[in-house]
Amino acid sequence: MATEMTKVYARKKKYREFFNDSTCRFPVIPAVKNDEWLESAINTECEIVYVLYGNICTIPKLVKKLKDAGKMVIVHVDLITGLASKDVCVDYIREFTEADGIISTKAHMIKRGNEVGLFTIQRFFMIDQLTYDNVKKNVRDTDPDVVEIMPAGLEKMIRYALEEVEGKPLVASGLVLDKTDVTKALGAGAIAVTTTNRTVWNPDF
Repeated sequence: MATEMTKVYARKKKYREFFNDSTCRFPVIPAVKNDEWLESAINTECEIVYVLYGNICTIPKLVKKLKDAGKMVIVHVDLITGLASKDVCVDYIREFTEADGIISTKAHMIKRGNEVGLFTIQRFFMIDQLTYDNVKKNVRDTDPDVVEIMPAGLEKMIRYALEEVEGKPLVASGLVLDKTDVTKALGAGAIAVTTTNRTVWNPDF
């Protein structure tokens, strides 16, 4: 048991180091929603890709294609058809795909991801004061590797959220319309911006 936990910690450490180093080099993370976008992401210099589509039958192949291209692959488990919001779905991603990590809005999925050694990103939709007030409590409880907030255009919210997440890296996401949105989010303290807007996947920073 101790040996297995040691392996989990080592794997997580390796993922965190790569994610931090990679986002320094390429602060825009492509998020793909279909096969065409996946091909586009493969052809970018970006080293990390979010997968936001697929089903229980196709996700292993989608992940493998990106891994074969040398990408770190993060699967949004809440969006994969056929996967329910249960811990066993995280186990499925760990056992039957080559994914490096998961994204989820659900605390128990993040906790399970940590337990099995996946890189974990907890996503928050900043829709009201209550959501903001709960971020600190949730992050303390789940201990994700990265916190992600939406939408990316809320510069002031990014600065406030950084104070609440106690040193966790923060990624901004959603409603990224152009390069200006990217630079403002990064200027506010986000380490990266993830987006489905392909026009900013290869910006010159």
